Amino acid sequence: MMLDATRHYDQPLTADRLFAWHASLFPTGRSGMRTIRLGIWRDDHTGPMQVVSGPIGRERVHYEGPAAGRLEQEMNSFLAWFEGAGAHHDPVLKAGLAHLWFATIHPFDDGNGRIARAIADLALARSERSAQRFYSMSSQIRQERAAYYDILERTQRGTLAVTPWMEWFLACLSRAIDGAQTTLAAVLAKARFWQALGTAPVNERQRLMLNRLLEGFEGHLTTSKWATIAKCSSDTALRDILELVERGILVRNPGRGRSTSYSLAEIQ
Repeated sequence: MMLDATRHYDQPLTADRLFAWHASLFPTGRSGMRTIRLGIWRDDHTGPMQVVSGPIGRERVHYEGPAAGRLEQEMNSFLAWFEGAGAHHDPVLKAGLAHLWFATIHPFDDGNGRIARAIADLALARSERSAQRFYSMSSQIRQERAAYYDILERTQRGTLAVTPWMEWFLACLSRAIDGAQTTLAAVLAKARFWQALGTAPVNERQRLMLNRLLEGFEGHLTTSKWATIAKCSSDTALRDILELVERGILVRNPGRGRSTSYSLAEIQ
């Protein structure tokens, strides 16, 4: 669904496309133990659509969506706005508004939040006129879901004034971009490291452990940790390490004896 949203950002968002996304989320026709209606707007046959949490008998209602009888009209209005020329709409602001609007209509039995995030990513791809992006707003929202649910509930239960929501959405987008830059910097640093080593031979255990260090090894690298992760004896681990120390790839940290540890050297 997310790949379709971003790779085919130039294709119109229609009810049929939304139905296809919804069906792809629930290939068995079930959400957990519950059978749901696929590829069609909800009908509220079991009562009004409510977002609830808490144990049975003490549920807390976070939000109640519009009645099913209004959904076709509401979705027609939403899709017409989303696909309208809208020259006066900033495309990034439109992504935030579209997410909130769709989540507030809540047209499906389940999966509304995931589809709202896909719609936002589609709008952001349109804003950049590119299917290739190094960040994902959807992933960032998942990382910040507690704050996301809080601002969404406050907006929907209030007057629907959108300024606080838009401020949070844009700040979240900024964090998504910053996170992508950090990730990309780590990827490039890793590529430069292996490029600097060139054709210098390393065995599979050494390659495994060097990649672990490049990806952010927690704590200090010791002989015992090397042996455990690489699944080899302590003597083999020590030989692997000392070879890399002699070649200037690893350096010994201050401290001796059982506390001896190693770090990556600065490879020029």
